[in-house]
Amino acid sequence: MSMMNTSPEIQEKPAPTDEQVEDELCLLDLEDADSLLLHVQELVSQHLDEFPDDQIDDEAAKYAAKMTKASITEGTRDGHLRIIKHYITFHLRRNQKWDAKRVDEKTPHDITTFITQKCGPAEQGFEGRKYSTAVSTRAALTMWYKNLRPNESLTEWRLDSVTNTWRGLPTRSRIVSQFMVGLEKTKAKSGEVSSSARALALEDIHRLYKHCVDQDLTVAQRRAGIIRYVAYLLAWLMLLRIDEVIKLRFENFDKIPGERRYIDISLNTRKQNQTGLLHSWRLHANDGDPMICPVRAFILLASLYGPEIKKTGPLFLHVTAQGAVMQSQPLTASALSRSLSRDLQGLGYSSWALYGTHSFRRGGCQYRIKVKRWSADMVAAWGGWSQVEAVTMFRYFYSPNDNHEFMHDYDRNK
Repeated sequence: MSMMNTSPEIQEKPAPTDEQVEDELCLLDLEDADSLLLHVQELVSQHLDEFPDDQIDDEAAKYAAKMTKASITEGTRDGHLRIIKHYITFHLRRNQKWDAKRVDEKTPHDITTFITQKCGPAEQGFEGRKYSTAVSTRAALTMWYKNLRPNESLTEWRLDSVTNTWRGLPTRSRIVSQFMVGLEKTKAKSGEVSSSARALALEDIHRLYKHCVDQDLTVAQRRAGIIRYVAYLLAWLMLLRIDEVIKLRFENFDKIPGERRYIDISLNTRKQNQTGLLHSWRLHANDGDPMICPVRAFILLASLYGPEIKKTGPLFLHVTAQGAVMQSQPLTASALSRSLSRDLQGLGYSSWALYGTHSFRRGGCQYRIKVKRWSADMVAAWGGWSQVEAVTMFRYFYSPNDNHEFMHDYDRNK
């Protein structure tokens, strides 16, 4: 009599489809665009010679200059204005009836057509500019369409079925994202270095600790520095972007009184995971490296907040110039991003503009792989990533901007 196998069958999950992978690549493209947008002026300034300001030689160019000046708010950098003027002039010379203020289903194609003219292969009659020119152009055109429609959402591009109008920013459309992903791959095959945000390595986190916490600072500076550093450290340890870490609340933390070995952190949802499933981390004390010890970081934060701050609501709070902690004013993602730029400049980083909202996630991934010797599946599980996200997460482990100054030691025999 044969024995029946009553053990449950293991259902193997199907491999991600090409469409799912493409969706994830488009999402990463938008995240990279958001990250680089904070420092785009530095990118734009590197390419101004590709958008000369002396092309006022026909009616189209004159009209473009006039329209740009009238439509863009004061304070916009000259570099962005020059790119926008070239964009309008390019289309008016192709079609005199083209409307620069029209925003519809054709607008994403207008954007990719112009970027193709600038960055397409020279042997095919285009200008052959680098991928960073495409990034700068996209950012400038984001500003153009934000100014045209200031009340639109900055995070989407969709057709409103009720009004039959397109809402959001055309630079965030799937058409533009697919184009940028393809262009980046094409440029990479030809040996061009990507403009992805650079990773923050362990040594960078150590320097940020010393800069924000462990140096001669005023009381107000050290208070603000502690809050910034705890946010930096959690983003790095938990593989979060700045806009994710800034959403952490007191309610997300489960710290057992007297327990000094670890802290538990739980989130209901991640931006990438909208299933509503709980994702949690257990961050252990690090006696071997106190500067990246999460328990010590929380002790610093608890000492700073004291009994005056109610342990509810946003975790990271604004500190005034006088050193007062304002529970009614949570720290914002844009403020923390600007602070990171200032901190890196204060440390003397000439390449500070290469670091952005993704730098903590990239650096945290590389730390887990290179220093802690985790496997890729451990990193994916720790980050709470889906199978599709795991397929594309190699770009977090490696960027052409990362750590090439150490390459001469790679083959050293020990």
